[in-house]
This record gives sequence, structure tokens and C-alpha cells, in this order.
Amino acid sequence: MPQASFSFEDSDAAAAALARAVPVRSGHYDELRHAGGALRPHWQRFFGELPGEDLGEMDRCLAALRRQIHDDGITYNVYRDGREGGPVRPWSLDLLPFVINAAEWQAIEAGVVQRAGVLSQLLQDVYGGQQLLREGLLPPALVYGHPGYLRPLAGVAPAGGTHLPIVAFDLGRAPDGQWWVVSQRTQAPSGLGYALQNRLIVARQFPQAFRALSVQRLAASFRRLLDTITRHAPIAEHDGAPRVVLLTPGPYNETYFEHAYLARYLGLPLVEGSDLTVREDRVFLKTVHGLERVHAILRRLDDDFCDPLELRPDSALGVPGLLAAIRARTVLVANALGSGFLESPALQGFLPAICERLHGAPLTLPSLASWWCGERAAWEVVADHLAHKVVKPTYPARGARPGQEAIEAAIGAELSAAALAQLRAQIEADPAAYTVQDYLPLSHARVWQDGLLLPRAAMVRVFVIADGEGGWHAMPGGLTRIAGRAQRVVSMQQGGSSLDTWVQTDGHVDRYSMLPAPLAPADLAQQRRPVTSRAAENLFWMGRYAERADHTARLAQATLALLAGDRAPGAAVGAVLGRLGGELGLVPPNTPTPAQGAAVFERTLLAGLQDAAGTWSVAFNLAAMRSAGSQIRERLSAEHWRLLDLALERFAGPALRSDGSSPLRSPALALDALRRLSVDLAAITGAQADRMTRDDGWRLLTIGRQIERLACMAGALAVFEDTAAIDDEAGFDLLVALADSTVTYRALYQGRHELPPLLHLLVQDTGNPRALACIVEWLRGELARLPQPPAELLALLPPPESWPSLASLCARGAGSGHPQLAQLAAQLHEAAFALSDAVGARYFSHAAGLQVLG
Repeated sequence: MPQASFSFEDSDAAAAALARAVPVRSGHYDELRHAGGALRPHWQRFFGELPGEDLGEMDRCLAALRRQIHDDGITYNVYRDGREGGPVRPWSLDLLPFVINAAEWQAIEAGVVQRAGVLSQLLQDVYGGQQLLREGLLPPALVYGHPGYLRPLAGVAPAGGTHLPIVAFDLGRAPDGQWWVVSQRTQAPSGLGYALQNRLIVARQFPQAFRALSVQRLAASFRRLLDTITRHAPIAEHDGAPRVVLLTPGPYNETYFEHAYLARYLGLPLVEGSDLTVREDRVFLKTVHGLERVHAILRRLDDDFCDPLELRPDSALGVPGLLAAIRARTVLVANALGSGFLESPALQGFLPAICERLHGAPLTLPSLASWWCGERAAWEVVADHLAHKVVKPTYPARGARPGQEAIEAAIGAELSAAALAQLRAQIEADPAAYTVQDYLPLSHARVWQDGLLLPRAAMVRVFVIADGEGGWHAMPGGLTRIAGRAQRVVSMQQGGSSLDTWVQTDGHVDRYSMLPAPLAPADLAQQRRPVTSRAAENLFWMGRYAERADHTARLAQATLALLAGDRAPGAAVGAVLGRLGGELGLVPPNTPTPAQGAAVFERTLLAGLQDAAGTWSVAFNLAAMRSAGSQIRERLSAEHWRLLDLALERFAGPALRSDGSSPLRSPALALDALRRLSVDLAAITGAQADRMTRDDGWRLLTIGRQIERLACMAGALAVFEDTAAIDDEAGFDLLVALADSTVTYRALYQGRHELPPLLHLLVQDTGNPRALACIVEWLRGELARLPQPPAELLALLPPPESWPSLASLCARGAGSGHPQLAQLAAQLHEAAFALSDAVGARYFSHAAGLQVLG
């Protein structure tokens, strides 16, 4: 019996997609539909694979996508007024992919691979024989006048011989379907990590369509990049395997999440400039084990920030002496420094002739027509046609010549006659600073919004990776960026978004995984994740601030509970609350104690609880803990980071009222918030104790927590003893509560308010994690496990067996105090801070010995 044929376009979902697709503006290529209105074949197949009718699953998928971005903490930092440190926002990703069929990709791949080879040869020539300059194929003024040309590297061949291990090209599709190269990125091309993250999220929403469209995978390209770098890294025979690091500008950079994600995916240490040092023209990584040789750097830092000695002297992001190491060819830097001038739009006008000269063939993927106004003849061609062109800066704004204002790209069609006249005058005043290009009406992809498929201008960033032997490979995918509503310019900084990029293949789908090859038993003994000194320091302080937040929150909770009680606290307890509150930053210095003015003290405490900019307030400690964690996100699980984020968000998130006061305006509200915070802090403690690998980083985090606990507990005990509150029943209970030992004490010594059991529990009990003896033993044990621990660290902490006996601690002196207890508490309090300084000097600082001049 004959069977009816099935067309994917006849599916309910495909018909619904056509019905809900808003038409694109005239003069733009429609990525979804043919000119006749039918879905393109790959979109017919895509929608045909969707379950249900009428695109009913799309809203659910979009909600799942946004939830995944939120849960994974994927962010993109926004700059304000050209400065770093702007607001952090979730990464913007839309639901539908951008699909490129196999035939189109074949042409794109051939074009970008050819261009990558041309750029590599051009760079080699400019820093070498300079034949292209002598032949007039490239204007010397364009090269030498560009701040991206680095004179200190003239005549220097990079280690490994490859200038550009990775190149990125931004492509746009014209109304006739032709792909054009709009720009190229050669210094530190961004987007690889976001492209991978987009793939993981979007493919999870449409697994059937992903398989049905035979979408090529990305992992092999990342493996190829890593192999190229490690294979050509300069290593000596005794060095063993090359050490490769990923250099980031730090957490305030707009794409810092990508840097952390890439480092984790590639298995590389994420480092900042301060983590590296140059000694005798070699680069070293500062770790808790000492200095370790670095053979290759995958950088996400633009050229001029890389070395403050020879490039930008105001850069705090680079590595002093890095250029000396590059000239000595002792380190491979990917990409090689000095390629910044290749990113100038002016270069596009000269590439066709350069390609003919180097390859004997035209560019297979054309560039937008470009005129560098520094050439008089070029400027005369376009001077009267600016209304139909785009004007771009030849040089980056930060490299502008003295007195020259920063230049922004201008679309002539959007300017008035007066603005065009002003622009022309600016160009004629400094023609070399401007480049004019044809305007490209970008194709329109679709986004799912409010039940409709809305058109948005799209540009695709494609990445090309070198093999180090003269060959190139285009990653089958990329980062597609889309403009905001009614925008012509694609920019993530201006509210744009991104799409996953699906490249179809007619052949085999590469199933390669980034999972490494099996390790032999002998290899396992050599496996050790390096802990940089910066990471160790941030882990140490994250531990200290976590413990400090816990202690200050417990003190605030106990204080508010006492002040809200039926009986006002006595003089001794009031003195304790006043001193501890001032020392721990819950109230400003010189605030009247509860005995002097309970209402004033309470209002002052409540007003400061949420002050994250204060000094040691609860919110400040939470913010400091989160800040330390943000510096080492590559070492934290997504759940751990989310806990740090949530603790601050839940406690300090409610905005201050218009009069500047805290919304926690009543003791009842504050106590509820503090109780919730105690649960969040307990979860963070659990994550740090049970969900982190016990390496040197975790050990220093633990040491930081224990040092802070020792300082807090010894300091509290000293204050209670000095004020005689330890002999007061209410003070007795308060001290036990601050030590988080109320349940234990009541279980052991029900109804007893006696000094010996109290001091045994809080000083000598090695089974109580809040007891001084337990803290010191724990610290001594972890210190001994650190790499090459100096004996002076352990000497700072006398072992508990050398302490005075319980009877001596309880014995009263000539007055009413307990001198042995006061002396021990003061000694341990001082030792905690001395130990903190000593750990920092030993493991966080690697300063070279001083050289005395004269």
C-alpha cells in the first residue's frame, strides 16, 4: 500500500513558525525564509523536529535557558564611560541558533583560512624583511603610525614561529546572500568561551533538532589550539611537560567569565599579571610551592597592557619584563604581541593586493570596500559620498595622538547635513585618523520574544586556529551577535545579544571530546594542580571573611536578643557588647555602650548591618568574602559561587530607604535576617569543608578560617575576662552563645554556671571546634602540611600541652580577675595576627632580593 510522503514544512510547528515570523525590513537578507516566503530547508527540518504544536515548547525552553545562565553565573561586565568595573549583568543569549548549511560553510572556511594565512605572512614580513612596505603594498605611515605596531619587537621572531595561533573574523551577509568580512581580531580574540557555553545551553534545549541537522561539534578545535601551543612552547630537557597559563586582565574585564570558563575547560591555570614574574628573561608563576617556570601564555590581554616596562607604564595588568622574555624566545605568547595594527579597518583596503602578491590569487571571501583617508587619492574618492558610507577610527581611541579626541564609528545615513559637514571637517583636519567603508545592511536572524519570531541584525564571529606547521583550521561554529531592537550596529555593550552558531556537515560529525587520554599509574604521581600565590591569598581571605561574617552575625544576633529582652543587660555585659561591637565594626568607635544608652546602641547597630561599604559590618564581611571568591571563580563550583552570591544578595540586597537608613529597621526584622544568614553561612561552610579538593589552596582557606576563629574567640575571651562579664550569669550565657556551644554545654553541664566546665569546653576541649585548643591543634596540623613550612610558623602557636592547667586558668589573682586566663587569651589573640602576616609573607609574596645601589 503506498505511503504518503511527509514534508517538514507541513508540520504544525513549521506552519506556526511561518505564521509567527515578523517580516524583515526591505533590503536585508532573511536568514529564516526564502524571498518567496517559505522556510529555508534547515529551518524546515529544525521546526519539524520540535515536539507539540504551535511552538508551545518555546516559552518553556526560553525559561530553561535563562535559568541555566543564572544558575551557571554566566556574566558579561558592562563598561561605563570607558572605565572598567561597571555593572555585571547576566550573559545575553537568545533561544534559536544561527544555522549555516554545509555548502555555505565550505566557502566561509576556505575564505577565512586563506585570510589567516595572509595575515600571518603579513605580520611576519612587517616585523622581518618588510618587503611589502618597500613595494608600496602597505603604507609605512599606516603601520608605523598605529599604536599597535610595537617597535621593541622589530626583527624578533616569536617562540614557536607562529605569530597568530588564533584569528577571529567578523562576517556579515549582504542582501544578495554574499558573505563579507567586516573586521578581524588578532590580539586576543574574545568569544571562544561564550561560543562553547552557548552551544552547551542551546543544544540542550533542542537535542533532536541538533542531531537531525548534523551539527558539527566544537571540542576538536579547542584541542587543536591547546596542542599547537604546547607543541611549540620552548622547553628545556629538564623542564618536563610545558606549563601553559591563561592570562586575564582580571574580574573587572568585560569577558572575565569567559576567561575563567576557558581556563577550566582547557585545564589551564587562570593567572593575572601579578601572578607572573620575569627572572633572567624567563617567566615564572608565583605559587605556594615557590616560583615555577611558565613556557607558554594564552593571553586575553591587549598588547599595550602586557608589559609596563616597555609598553604602557600605567598598566597594572601586565608582567614587567615580558618583552625581554619574548625577545629571548623563552616563552611562547599566543597571540604574539604586535598584531594590533592588523585590526585597523584601514588594512581591509590593502589586503586584496597583498593577497595577490603573497598567494598569487584573489581573496575568496571579500572585504568591505575600504578607503584610508591618510591617502589623499582615497579620501577624494569618498569625500562627497559620506552619506552612504560608514566612517570608522583608523586607530583605537586609547592610541589617539595627543590632542586628538576619541572617535566613534559613524553611519552616514543616520547623520544630518550639519553633522556630515562637521564630520568631513574633522576628517580633513586629520585624515590619517579616519577610514571610510561601504555600509553593509546585515542579514536578519530571528529571536523568540512574546510569542513571535522577531528579526534582528546579525554578525558572525568565526575563529581560525593554526597548527604551527603552516596549516589552518576554522572552528565549525562561532559566536553570533545580534543587535538590539531597531539597531543597525551589533554591540554587546549597547544592549545586543548572542546566538549559538550551528554549522551543518554533509560528512561525519566529529565526536571528539576534550576529555584527556587515560593516565598511566606513573603519571598520577606527577599530577598536581598549581595554586598561584594570588589564588592562595584570595582563598585565605575568603576563609577569613567567611568566619568573620559568621562571628559578627552571631554577635549581632545575640546583642539584639539581649537588648529586646525583658531585663536590660547589666553593666559588665553592656561593656562587653560595646567593646566587641566596636572592635568588630558593628558600631562606630565611641558609640555609647548599651549601659550608657541601649536605644542609641541598638539603632546604631541596626543602621550599619547592611552597610557593605562600612568597616567589618556584617554586610561588609559578606561583600569582602564574595569579592575574594570572584577573583578565583575558576576554582569554585557553580553551586559554591551561587552560595556566596546569595548570602550577600539575601542579606544586603534590599535597597536602603530614601533617608539612607537600613530596611532592617526593627530588631525583629533584623533577627529574622540574621537567622536566615546563619543558614546561608552554614551552607557556605559545608561547601568549603566538604566540596573542595584538599589541595594547598583549600588548606590555606582552612588556615584563614581557623586564624580568624582563633582571633575572634581569644579576643572575646579576653574581653569577657577583662570586664568580669565571665562571672555574670548573662555574660556566661552570651560567651557560650558566641562560641556556638550552647547545645553542647547544656547537654554536658545542665543548669551549671561554673567557670571550670566553661573553660574546659571553650579552651581545652580538643573535640570542640570552637575551643582554643582544638583551633590551635588544627592550625598546627594544616600548617605542617603546607609546602616547606618554615619552623617559625609553628613556633607562633604554642601547643596546648604547654598551656597552663585548668586549675591555673580558673585561679583568681590578687584582684578579681584570672591572670593566667587573661595572659593566654592575649597571647593567642596576638599570635593569630602574627601568624596571618607570616603566612602572607611566606606564601603570597615572592619579592626578589633587594639590590643596594652605590
